[in-house]
Amino acid sequence: MDGTYRNTLPKKERLYGKTGISRLLADGKHGSVSGLRYLCLHRTDAEVNRIMVSVPKKSFKRAVKRNLLKRRIRESWRKQKHMLSIEGNIDILFMYAVKEVLSYEEVYAAVGKIIENLNVRYGAKPIAASEEPSPASSAGSCSGDNGTEALSVSQSAPEFQSAE
Repeated sequence: MDGTYRNTLPKKERLYGKTGISRLLADGKHGSVSGLRYLCLHRTDAEVNRIMVSVPKKSFKRAVKRNLLKRRIRESWRKQKHMLSIEGNIDILFMYAVKEVLSYEEVYAAVGKIIENLNVRYGAKPIAASEEPSPASSAGSCSGDNGTEALSVSQSAPEFQSAE
């Protein structure tokens, strides 16, 4: 690869296995933002950031809704993981914390806030909004025919159809 960033979430970036999960649960630091709780463990020996997502069966009996929420959290992380700028790497467990289904935009904002909190907690400075790319796949700015005024696309999350 030539230094370009790829928006993927391969298996090596997923937290799995008894030792990694038990270490995270035993030694991790926790926090909360609107709708999500998180548990994180800073590691200097790892090569990538790893995540794990949990949605409680107690709150959502139907697997379809649990899977929808897990997909939304993973997608939000996948699109924003490049904003995490800390020394070393981190293991993160995202836990869904409310009893209603949040929209993708709300989940996207919550994951962004968690990333900001982690940057502050582990000594990195937050990325300015002007440096942050838009979450829309082909969003940008376009100029009019005469080139005098540019219209910019909003910084909101892309919309997904809800399966409620």
